[in-house]
Amino acid sequence: MSDPALDALFLPLEQRQLAWPDAGALFLRARPGVPTTGGRWPGLVCEQSLKPLHVALQRAGLEVLPGDDGDVALPRRPLVLVLPPRQRDESRAVLARALQAVTPGGWVLASVSNDEGAKSAQDDLARLAGNIGALSKHKCRVFWAQAGDTVDTALVETWATLDRPRAVLGGRFQSRPGVFAWDRIDPASALLASHLPTTLAGRGADLGAGYGYLSAELLQRCKGITALDVFEAEGRALTLARRNLDALGAGATLAYHWHDVTTGVPTGYDFIVSNPPFHAHGREGRPDIGRTFIGAAADALKPGGALWLVANRHLPYEEVLDARFSEVNEVASSGAFKVIHAVRARATAARHRA
Repeated sequence: MSDPALDALFLPLEQRQLAWPDAGALFLRARPGVPTTGGRWPGLVCEQSLKPLHVALQRAGLEVLPGDDGDVALPRRPLVLVLPPRQRDESRAVLARALQAVTPGGWVLASVSNDEGAKSAQDDLARLAGNIGALSKHKCRVFWAQAGDTVDTALVETWATLDRPRAVLGGRFQSRPGVFAWDRIDPASALLASHLPTTLAGRGADLGAGYGYLSAELLQRCKGITALDVFEAEGRALTLARRNLDALGAGATLAYHWHDVTTGVPTGYDFIVSNPPFHAHGREGRPDIGRTFIGAAADALKPGGALWLVANRHLPYEEVLDARFSEVNEVASSGAFKVIHAVRARATAARHRA
């Protein structure tokens, strides 16, 4: 898919406004694409905590730092490339950590789409480094600064902590900026939680668990749960889910998986809950992700097992639900969201139809 910010990021290097260092470079929030293929940039080390992008970078032959906990130690390099995220505190923290990771006299180079806060991010790097170069291309801003005497080291240290985990919702959960619905309970998840029956029991899974809200609701409401598998593609969120759920002291056996659900999940579940994402790393809608989550759930459930799903009302999930489940019911609606209860066909019924 098109990635203008990534394409623009490498222009100062391709145009030789900045030189590629012999010692290589560090790439924070790296994404795969044409500029990073073919071994054009020797010694490039990537950081990415979102599992699908992490795997794609590895498949492209790039060195990728571990990403399952979201806070890997960064090696120092004379050039640090950055694709800052949209959330402002998280973006400032990533830019500050880039300046902490660059060697003295080295360069931090970043790129942001104009509609993702490019001007603000450029201003933030200028505040940190005190010097800035820039160009515009592909409806993006590319900007760079040198790690020299003009760097505001106190501000760098302050901003580097802006996305650290902290207590939210009166101390009930630990969360951090940049995680989905990081400082609140997502209204769609809240709607789903309010309609989950307390009789759910046995082995279950939460697909796309975020910082663990739905899993926490399950463990606190449904005493018959014996095991719960927590699947989350974002390593930063999975670490939070582990902290939040382990702190409950529930009797169920908990397992945590840094995993891209669209590649499938293990089988044998009595029930599955999910509030699936419908965006990738950009703003474009991706209903195909939710449809793939539904397919993965259908494959993973035992015969007679149940999927409890919440989604935006406009998302076209009915066709795949009807194709993969023997019983599909909309059990609640808030106007903006819908809660679906779907049951996988029992083996006896499936054999009878055959």
